Amino acid sequence: MIHNMEFETLPREALEAIQLRRLRATVERVNATVPFYREKFRQAGIVPADIKSLKDLQRLPFTTKADLRDNYPFGMFAVPMDNVVRIHASSGTTGKPTVVGYTARDIEMWAELMARSLAAGGASRGDIIHNAYGYGLFTGGLGVHYGAERLGASVIPISGGNTKRQVMIMKDFGPTILTCTPSYALHLAEVATEMGIDFKDLRFKSGVFGAEPWSEGMREEIERKLHLTAVDIYGLSEVIGPGVSIECIEAKKGLHIFEDHFIAEVINPETEEVLPYGETGELVFTSITKEAFPIIRYRTRDITSLNPEPCVCGRTLMRMNRVSGRTDDMLIIRGVNVFPSQIESVLMEIEGVEPHYQLVVDRVDNLDILSVMVEVGEGTFSDEVRVLQDLEKKITKNIKEYLGVSVKVKLVEPKTIARSEGKAQRVIDNRKL
Repeated sequence: MIHNMEFETLPREALEAIQLRRLRATVERVNATVPFYREKFRQAGIVPADIKSLKDLQRLPFTTKADLRDNYPFGMFAVPMDNVVRIHASSGTTGKPTVVGYTARDIEMWAELMARSLAAGGASRGDIIHNAYGYGLFTGGLGVHYGAERLGASVIPISGGNTKRQVMIMKDFGPTILTCTPSYALHLAEVATEMGIDFKDLRFKSGVFGAEPWSEGMREEIERKLHLTAVDIYGLSEVIGPGVSIECIEAKKGLHIFEDHFIAEVINPETEEVLPYGETGELVFTSITKEAFPIIRYRTRDITSLNPEPCVCGRTLMRMNRVSGRTDDMLIIRGVNVFPSQIESVLMEIEGVEPHYQLVVDRVDNLDILSVMVEVGEGTFSDEVRVLQDLEKKITKNIKEYLGVSVKVKLVEPKTIARSEGKAQRVIDNRKL
């Protein structure tokens, strides 16, 4: 279902005219209100009047996560604090968190974008949405919550954790849409099975999963175990939160970017040149409607490509391909670039393997060693030793053929790898780099 027919189906010319008008207004505003941008523009020899076409966006400087941390906590805000009604922050796993603010109008706009997203993912007014994204400083929970209410659906604000209680509520309340991280969706299925509950007997028709990269193989696994249609949603707090882009349930071929609010580019992360449509590189976003925390050419570190072709669903919005990994999650193992999602794709093709894995990187005698810990199913683990050895060899061979890197594979018992209620920790890097 298309929630906002006017903006989601605009002809490209009309959409680009809106983008240019909003971009010019945003550049003028940040130049006047955010000292950081005023100085960056001065250093680049740019004034707002120089932005005469969308192509001129490329003349503007990039913004990085380091810039946000340098201006911690509120130095990037473009409005006085008495106009800020909400503050969110990233988890801050490395250094200080990145802090973002919202005006009342920002919250309204975010709710509208999330209503569009949920509608694209199969939700409508009569649905009950089981929202297992975390509430709090993380943008996921409240982003989905406001969108569900804007759509007119019922929302269960269950948040993450207390998984057995979640399964009980799924059984008793009959929700029809599930929202959470893909790794937590699989954990819910696992706990449900332990409780003697089959997802087939629940009422779910679709699930909106995001906040971590996941593969097509994991989608198939989720759809098989949870008996629903799984769609990928993308967002990040620095740009707005969830609701930047989403797959449509009709095609599931790329995530529609809400281009009336965000301009997307893909760049070569090394040279910073803008790449043509279809080429893979680092995703960059400029927000063009946000009031409290507008952002110019933000380097997301996410790896994807852009597709401008209209979709069978009727939306004319640009699509981004599924994020394959992050430039800062990328492991370089003896000169080979390795993303966790690539390993996942290989594992999901192999029978007897569970969708729970962890990559451990060590440095021994100046040589990088990548170990892949993989859970196997109950039946497989109880097999004779030779069967397990053959499975280890098969996984090692397939990863070598697909990625060109040698790994050590260690099969572990079911439920050995720690489950996450939020983003799964896929990589443990023990190297002192």
